[in-house]
Amino acid sequence: MMTRARFLSLAGLAAAAAFTRTACAGNGDGNGDDGGWRVVHAFVALADNDAQGIAPVPPKIGDGDDPEHNLYWGCSDGLGAYFKASKQWKRIAAENDPAPGILRRHVFRHASAKIALVADAYRGSEIKRCTEAFLAAAAGAGESPAVGGIDGAGGLRAGAAADLVAYLGHNGLMDFKLPDPAHPAVQRDAIVLCCVSDSCFSARLRALGSRPVLMTRQLMYSGSFLLHDAIEGWRQGESAAAIRDRAANAYAKNQGISVKAARGVFADLE
Repeated sequence: MMTRARFLSLAGLAAAAAFTRTACAGNGDGNGDDGGWRVVHAFVALADNDAQGIAPVPPKIGDGDDPEHNLYWGCSDGLGAYFKASKQWKRIAAENDPAPGILRRHVFRHASAKIALVADAYRGSEIKRCTEAFLAAAAGAGESPAVGGIDGAGGLRAGAAADLVAYLGHNGLMDFKLPDPAHPAVQRDAIVLCCVSDSCFSARLRALGSRPVLMTRQLMYSGSFLLHDAIEGWRQGESAAAIRDRAANAYAKNQGISVKAARGVFADLE
C-alpha cells in the first residue's frame, strides 16, 4: 500500500486539470425487500498518466491499469484501501473485471447503519465511460447492478437505483464533452470529487434531477477520506453546508492547511 499522496504531486495532478434526502425507488423506501437499506455507488476513474489530461504523477500510482497501486484506489487515500482500513466500514465482496471498463468492484457495509457502498474502479483509459456511467446513475438511468451479501436486503441495487452517487478522479469534462442521458422523475443525491466540479457538473446534475451534495470549486486532491466523511454527514441527514464543513475538516487535516483555506476548496451549495 502506498503512503498518503499529498499536494505535491497534487499540485501537478490538479494543475492540469438544509437538504432532504429523497429515497430512490427500490432502496430504503420500504417498497421492496431491501430491509430499509440505502446504497451509495462510487465511480472511480483510476489516475492515468497516459490517457488523461493530468500533469504526470509518479508512474507507479499513475498506471491506470493497476488498481492496487493507483492513486485513487490502492494508495492509502484511495477508495479501495481507505474504506477497507476504516473501522466504520466492512468489505463484504470484491470482484475483478465485473463489467466492461471496470477493473475492480468492491462492496462495503456500514458498521452501524443500513448503508451499502458499491465502489467501481474504472481503467484510467476508460474515464469517459466512467463519467458516462456516473451521469447515467445520477439521472436514474442505465444499469442497476444487484448488491448481494447483505442479509435481509435481497432487493438492494446500485447504479440507477442508488440513493447517493459519487465520482472520484480527474475531471474528464475538462477534456471531453458528453450528452445528457434521459432521466425519469426520481431524485437522488450526488458528490463529485475532482477539480472544479461545481462549474463542470452541478448545473448538469440539477438538470438531470440530481441534487449536488458536495462539489468543488478549486483544483484539489480527490482523496477518498472526503467521501468517507461526507457519507457520515449524508447518512445522518445533515445539510449540504454541514457536509461541506466535514469535507473541509478532513481536507485540512490531510493537506496540513487551515480549515478556512480548506473550506474554500468546496462549493457553497446553499
